[in-house]
This record gives sequence, C-alpha cells and structure tokens, in this order.
Amino acid sequence: METFDSIERRASVRGYQSKAVSKELLERVVDAGRRAPTARGEEPWEFVVIVNKETLKELGGIANSGSFIKDAAACIAIFCRDTKYYLEDGCAATENILIAAQDLGLGACWVAGDKKPYIGEVSRLLAAPQGSRLISLISLGWPAEKIKQNKTRQLRDVLHWERF
Repeated sequence: METFDSIERRASVRGYQSKAVSKELLERVVDAGRRAPTARGEEPWEFVVIVNKETLKELGGIANSGSFIKDAAACIAIFCRDTKYYLEDGCAATENILIAAQDLGLGACWVAGDKKPYIGEVSRLLAAPQGSRLISLISLGWPAEKIKQNKTRQLRDVLHWERF
C-alpha cells in the first residue's frame, strides 16, 4: 500500500477480532515509530508492547477513554524521557505507528496519555522508569469491521494560502 493510501484509509478502530497479531508485525509497527522525526536527534522514546490478556484488560480498565484496549490483540505504550520536545517526538512516533498499522491491514486507535489522570497508574503497571512520560497507548488488532474514515472537513475547508 502506498503512503497516501494508508493515510486516506486510516481511521480509529475500537472493535477487534479475537485473533493474535504476530510478533513480526508488532515489531514492524514499532520500528516505524522508532523512525519518526525527533527534535535535536534525541530519540527519547521507549515502546512497551503488551499482549498479555490480563494486562490488556487492566489497561482497558485504567484508561477510561480506552476501555476497548481489553479487546485488542495488543497495545503499544509510548513513553518518552522528559526532554524539551518529548510530546512532539512521542506524537510523531505515535502517528508513524498508526500509519504503519493501517498499511499492514491492522486496526489501531490512539488513546491519549500525556496529561491524563491515569498516567501514574499505567506507568506503575508497566514498570516505567522514573522520569518517563506516557505519551500514548495504541490499541492494535485485526479490525472486526471494515475500516472507514469519516472526515467531515474537506481540504478546501482547512487550507489557506499566504494568510489565514
């Protein structure tokens, strides 16, 4: 699949088949995250891949906006060292993972991390080192339904030339 095709087709998926995702595919999407742009070349990210059903269930209970994590085949938690641009770097890695997942036919959903009340509990559950910042939780799995992007605003609605 071409990059633009993946971007055009990517949508948040919250319903998953009860089918495992191979370690190879999980490593490929994390590798895409690792290759994201990073401020000052710091690469502050660390990726925790969770496939244990009990841990996924616990994460789904902790992250109130991500209860569907419990039904996913996997979840990738993205943490960054507390650098000046940790949030931008971690978000770039998150977006790369979402696009790579779409390219491979996987469904994924970005569940917010930074500034959410549950970050401490998630960090403790995943034994994150002191000073790590939770950027995102990404649920992953084989979609239960066909993925359909529902963007309501068109390019002409958001694009401005020279001035706002």
